[in-house]
Amino acid sequence: MVRKMIREPQKPILTAADIKPSREFLKVDGVFNCGAAKKDNEYILLCRVAESCAIQEEDYLCYPVYDEQIDDICIRKLSRKQIQERYDISDPRVVVLKNDAGFRSVVNLTSISHLRIARSMDGINFTVDEKPAIPFCGKYERWGMEDPRITYMEEEDRYCITYTAVSDMGVMPGLLITTDFSEFHRMGVIFPPENKDVVIFPRKINGLYYACHRPVPNGIGTPDIWLASSPDLIHWGNHKHVCGVTEDGWESGRIGSGAPPIYTEKGWLHIYHGADRQNRYCLGAMLTDLKQPDKIIAKTENAILEPETEYEAEGFFGNVVFSCGCLLEDGMLIIYYGAADDKIARAKISLEEVFVSMGLKT
Repeated sequence: MVRKMIREPQKPILTAADIKPSREFLKVDGVFNCGAAKKDNEYILLCRVAESCAIQEEDYLCYPVYDEQIDDICIRKLSRKQIQERYDISDPRVVVLKNDAGFRSVVNLTSISHLRIARSMDGINFTVDEKPAIPFCGKYERWGMEDPRITYMEEEDRYCITYTAVSDMGVMPGLLITTDFSEFHRMGVIFPPENKDVVIFPRKINGLYYACHRPVPNGIGTPDIWLASSPDLIHWGNHKHVCGVTEDGWESGRIGSGAPPIYTEKGWLHIYHGADRQNRYCLGAMLTDLKQPDKIIAKTENAILEPETEYEAEGFFGNVVFSCGCLLEDGMLIIYYGAADDKIARAKISLEEVFVSMGLKT
C-alpha cells in the first residue's frame, strides 16, 4: 500500500518573488532544489537560485556566465539569426548546437545558478539572505552552482555540502564543508564529469565515508544510482551499482539521489527522484543495508510524491518535484523540494508510512 506525502502548507514556501537579485542586471527566475539542515533550533535551507538577464535584446539572446578572469558575472550574446540556423532553444534551460548529422551539444545555459541561505524558526516561514552564500570560483563554475545537499556529520560536528558545478567543461560534483553556515571551505571537485546527485552518508561505515552518485553514461548504460567510498571525502573509489531505471513507469528515464541518506534501525533510508521518458519527475524511497549500503532491502514501487498541484505542474520546467533536503523530526520526515524548477515547497510523511509503502512491517 502506497502512502503519499502530505503537502504542508498547500502552497510553496519560497518563490522567485522572495529573492533579491544578486546583481542589478539580473532577474530571479526561480528558487528551488535546496539542501536542508537544523542548527541550534533554526531551520536552514541552502537554496539554488537561478538568474537570467533582466533585459533581452531584439536581435540577441543574452545570457549570464561567470568569468574567472574578472571574478564576476558578465553578459554574453548570441544572435537570434544564428539561433534559427544552428541552435535549438526549445528547452528553456539550455542553448543546444545542432548539426546536419543530428549531433546535439549544450553550448550555453540561459541562466546561472548560485547558492543562497534561507532561515526559519518554524520550518515554514523563511527569511532569505540578500546575497549569495558562496561566491563563484574558478573555471568549473562558469555556468553556475546547482542542487546543494547538506549532510550533518554526527561524529565530526560539521556539515558536508555537495553541489553540482556546471561549465563548458561539463557537469561535476563539488564539496564544501562548514560548521556555522557563515564560512565555507572548498574541497574541490570530487567526481569527474558527467556526474551529479551526490549525497554523503552522515556516518562512516567500517571506517570509510560513503556517498551515492549518479554518472551519466553516453551511449551505453542508463542514469542510475551508484555507491562509492572514501577515506578522506576527497578520493573516491570502490564504485558499485545500487539501483537502476525501470522499463516503464515513473522512473524509466533516469533516477538519482535526492536528500542525503537517513539512518534508521531498519537501514539507510533514501528519498530519491525518478523521471519518466517525458521528464516528469517524482519522488520515491528505498532502504539499503546499514553495513552494505549497496544492498537494497526494500523500495517503493510507486512514487510517494508526484507533480499534481498547479505550482508543481506549471513553472520554469513543469511537472517536476525534486528534493535535495529532508529532516527527520519525531518520527516524521520533513521534505523540502523544488517544484517546477522555480519554487520551494514542503511535504511530510511519517517514517512508519514510508516503511509501509515499501512493504515492510512496522
